[in-house]
Amino acid sequence: MSKIVSIHSFRGGTGKSNLTANLAAIIAGTGQRVGIVDTDIQSPGIHVLFNLGDDRVTYSLNDYLWGRCKIEDTAYDVSDILQKTPETATSGGKIFLIPSSIKTGEIARILSEGYEVSLLNDGFRELTRRLKLDYLFIDTHPGMNEETLLSIAISDVLVIIMRPDKQDFQGTAVTIDVARKLNVPKLLMIINKVLASYDADALEKQVEATYNVPVAGILPLAEDMVRLGSSDVFVLQFPNHPYTEKLRGIAGMVIG
Repeated sequence: MSKIVSIHSFRGGTGKSNLTANLAAIIAGTGQRVGIVDTDIQSPGIHVLFNLGDDRVTYSLNDYLWGRCKIEDTAYDVSDILQKTPETATSGGKIFLIPSSIKTGEIARILSEGYEVSLLNDGFRELTRRLKLDYLFIDTHPGMNEETLLSIAISDVLVIIMRPDKQDFQGTAVTIDVARKLNVPKLLMIINKVLASYDADALEKQVEATYNVPVAGILPLAEDMVRLGSSDVFVLQFPNHPYTEKLRGIAGMVIG
């Protein structure tokens, strides 16, 4: 049975799309069939990490939401990215990416006209069935809106990303309160972009005591990640990097 994993942050700039792509790649590298949906329709971006240019995209999530195509028509097989490392190249895993449109006019239309949000739920279920997915990752829009609430409500696992920042602490409390009211089965926290000067153990204890949610990982502000600049999926470019090992640990908790 497929598992739906939503990756969310209350504010932008937390590294949500990068972490979504990397966790999905790790799990696909174990032989699983993984889908990724970019529901950050107002500011899409995860397609960049998979080198899925506009010239390759016939239909996007926007087209499905406006009745132009079936949901499976928006899914692009980007599994070739797994060929970058010997371990994942022979795993038999698959990654399918469902991008949102990067066209200015279509983003503007979403902002002015909106869409029938309930179609997302139908689309997610149909995707898992049509593509025979083991995992469906939802890269959510930051903050709280209707589609984010829907994504959280149907999730088997909700991964909340925050930075050690006062605004993030306050906003994350809102997300967790909503998730508990929606009875999400499993909540996990990731603290990202943590400076080396921080006491990681103390930070983990503080976050777990504040929210009563397990911290799946504390990720440093990694220079190699910054240098990569979202031009690739980090764990495939640097399979033996200490940062990659931390991400594998987080992926294990998501699967767990």
